[in-house]
Amino acid sequence: MHIPQERTFTTKIEIGLEMIRRAKTNKIPFQIVGCDTLYGRSAPFRAALDAEKILYLAEIPANTLVYLEKPETGVPEKPQKRGRGRPPTRPQVLNGVQPVKVQKLIHHPDLDWREVELRPAERGTLSYWCAARRVWTMDDEGRVREEWLFIRREEDGDHSYSLSNAPRDTSLKTLAQWRSMRYFAERIFQDAKSELGWDELIARKYRAWMHHSALDAIALWFIGETKLDWAQKYPRDPELTRRLEVEALPNLSVANVREMMRAALPLNQLSHEDAVRLVVRHLYNRSRSTRSRLKAQRRKRRKQP
Repeated sequence: MHIPQERTFTTKIEIGLEMIRRAKTNKIPFQIVGCDTLYGRSAPFRAALDAEKILYLAEIPANTLVYLEKPETGVPEKPQKRGRGRPPTRPQVLNGVQPVKVQKLIHHPDLDWREVELRPAERGTLSYWCAARRVWTMDDEGRVREEWLFIRREEDGDHSYSLSNAPRDTSLKTLAQWRSMRYFAERIFQDAKSELGWDELIARKYRAWMHHSALDAIALWFIGETKLDWAQKYPRDPELTRRLEVEALPNLSVANVREMMRAALPLNQLSHEDAVRLVVRHLYNRSRSTRSRLKAQRRKRRKQP
C-alpha cells in the first residue's frame, strides 16, 4: 500500500507528540526535548510542545523562513478597485515585514558569535562557535510565535540551525549545551549498529525486526548496567587525573565491555579432529532431512489418483 509522503510526515509527528506526552504522564524526568529536522520543521509540533509548557530545541532546515521583526498577520480586505475575483481567505503579513532564510543570517551584523566551551572530551575540550537571536515564525494558519534561533558552526565549516521556546533570559551557553545533549542519544544508536549488530538485520518481516531490536535493546541495557556498576565499584582516581593532566578520565566503552565478556565467557576452541567430526555430523543430518522429504514426496504420489 502506498502512503502519501504528507500523510507519512503527519503520522510521524503525531507519534512523536504521543511519545512525549506519555513520558510526561508517566513522570519520566526530562529537562528538554531535542529533535532533528524531521520534527523541528513542523510548526504545529513545536507549537504543541509550547502549549504544554515543554521546553524544546529543535533542528530546522537551512531554508526555514523566519522574521527578524514581529509580523502583523490577518486576512486582508478585498480591494475597492478592480473588485473582481474572490475575496482573500488566507492570512497574510500586513505590516510589510519580509521573511528571511536562516542560512542568510550567518553574516548578519546583529549576531554575536562566541566560542562556547561545553565539556571535556577524549579529543580535548569540546567547543563550538555559536550565535543566537530572537526571531518570529509563522505557520500556515497565520499564527505567529517568538522563538530563539540558535546557530552552531560545525567542525567542517557548515552550520546547523535550531529553534527553541526557551525563555528570553536563556544564555547562549545553555542553548549550546542543550544542542549538544543529543550526542548521547545518537551515540547509543551508533553503538547498537556498529557494536551490537543492529544494522545486520536481513529479515523483511515486521515481527523479525521487532525481535531483533528487542535483543539489541536488552544488550544495551546490560551494557548500561555494567558501565554503572563499574563506575560505582571502581571510582575514578583524582591523582591519576592530575598525573595525566586531563580534566576527566574516559568512561567505559561498549568495546571495553565486549572484551570483558570475551574473557568471562570464552568460546570453545575446536581441534582439527573436532571440526571434522562437527562437519560430518552436519552433513549426515542434512542427508537424513533429505531422506525424510523424499519419503514424504513418495507417500504424496501414491495417494494421488
